[in-house]
Amino acid sequence: MQQLDILVFGAHPDDAEIGMGGTIMKHVQAGYNVGICDLTNAEMSSNGTVELRQQEAAMASAVLGLSARTCLGLPDRGLQLVKEQIDQVVAQIRKYRPRIVFAPYWEDRHPDHVICSKMIEEAVFNAKLRNYMPELPPWKVDQVLFYYINDISNVSIAIDISEQQADKEKALRCYASQFDTSATADGVSTPLTNRYIESVEYRDALLAQPQGWGYAEGFATKKPFPIEVV
Repeated sequence: MQQLDILVFGAHPDDAEIGMGGTIMKHVQAGYNVGICDLTNAEMSSNGTVELRQQEAAMASAVLGLSARTCLGLPDRGLQLVKEQIDQVVAQIRKYRPRIVFAPYWEDRHPDHVICSKMIEEAVFNAKLRNYMPELPPWKVDQVLFYYINDISNVSIAIDISEQQADKEKALRCYASQFDTSATADGVSTPLTNRYIESVEYRDALLAQPQGWGYAEGFATKKPFPIEVV
């Protein structure tokens, strides 16, 4: 089993790509092993099917260069802070033993993103407890960071993704069923089909502007982020 340097959790396939696709690719290009764990199959989405979404996630994973991608198959719009669901997240953390875990920011217009954030925090805490799920060796994550899917506030860290922005858009466009009503015969209009990819690009450009970069992704942290001076 390959250990991951970074494990990114999202409620749905495409959450991680929206919030931090560029940062994922930047770390992959630097030689880090990065994986994504989607909690649900997004079966409640207005457009597409579970099977199509899985195909799109596989295409996006290839663009990102992921070392691993899993889906827990938890119920879409049915995520809960219950032991049965949190334990599945704990098992993923102990399986891949990441140094850094990413989760959606704790405030978002989509309730699934909010509950996903809370679930990951609970699981990270439980994963280090030796007597919790003792059948799996405990694992202590060094740092938990939070990425933005929709609105942005309280950015603690900005990462320059100018060189990765074009490929980030390529990864997002793998999810044609979600962002293009013409991609499927019965596509309907949703916030995602209303130039959503362009709005993500504008957001990344605006965040980068104060630094003089082309594009950036923002992150929040609840505890100090350690920096080693060389």
